Parts: sequence; C-alpha cells; structure tokens
Amino acid sequence: MNCPDCGNERTRVIDTGTDADGTSVRRRRECQRCSFRFTTYERPEWQSLQVKKRGGTIEPFDRQKLRTGIERAVEKRDVTETTVTALVDDVESELQNRGARIVASSLIGELVSENLRTLDKVAYIRFVSVYKAFSEPQEFLRELDAVLDAERDDFDAPSDSQ
Repeated sequence: MNCPDCGNERTRVIDTGTDADGTSVRRRRECQRCSFRFTTYERPEWQSLQVKKRGGTIEPFDRQKLRTGIERAVEKRDVTETTVTALVDDVESELQNRGARIVASSLIGELVSENLRTLDKVAYIRFVSVYKAFSEPQEFLRELDAVLDAERDDFDAPSDSQ
C-alpha cells in the first residue's frame, strides 16, 4: 500500500478491525518514511456485484456506466440530476436485493427500461433503441407504437368517477 502523502511503498499496519456492519476490514496504516497515518478499507471481491454481458464475459458492476447510459437517454429532457440519481439507486438496490452475485446485463436493461417508461417516454424510446440494438426502422416504429398504444389505453380507460 503506497502512502497517499509521499508515495512511499513501505507502510505498516497499526490497527485492524471490522467496520460497523462487519462486511469490510478497516486498517489503520502508517508510512515508514514520513509517518503519515491513513485508513484503508478492504472488502471481499465476491461481495461485489458482477454483470454477465451478452457475449458471456463477466465484469464488475459499474454504477457510473449505468448512470452514463441513463443520462444519455434523458439528455435534453426535463429530468433532473436528482431523478437520475434516484433511478440509478433504485436499479442498484433492486439488483442487490435479488441476492445474486452475478446478474445478466439484460436484467439491468429491463429494470432501467421499466423505470424510464414511467418517467419519460422519449427517454425510454432512446434507451431501448440502444439497449435492444434496433437495426431496422421498423423495430423502432414497433416500440414507438407500443408506447403510443399504452398511452392511448390509459387515456381511453373509463374513470371510476362516472
């Protein structure tokens, strides 16, 4: 572990303990050159969420990558940063709550799609056109028709107040 102050490679552990929830190890360290003290946290890699891509490769879950995809979909739409953060939090929480260590990228896409569909229809269309890798205009049109049909059904539904 390199010293964050002087960059020296030689540090020693002064104190070791677990964090409050017991999921990571806290180590208090001291640089042997400059005596700078700092804390590191270690957690087992197996606890981190992994994503299985379409091609079969597995990579660590990247919250920023998820956020970037959502931001691209809501670009120039009336969606706040706070809303994007909440959406990312919701998707990540849902994935964690499933209890699986490895999740399919398609599951992440479905969760984001569901949330965007209720949040902003244009952002939803943008997202699924990339997520589902539309290669033909007809695919785009089918998805757009499905959104419009659902909106029409919501509009045409009889109200209970009559």
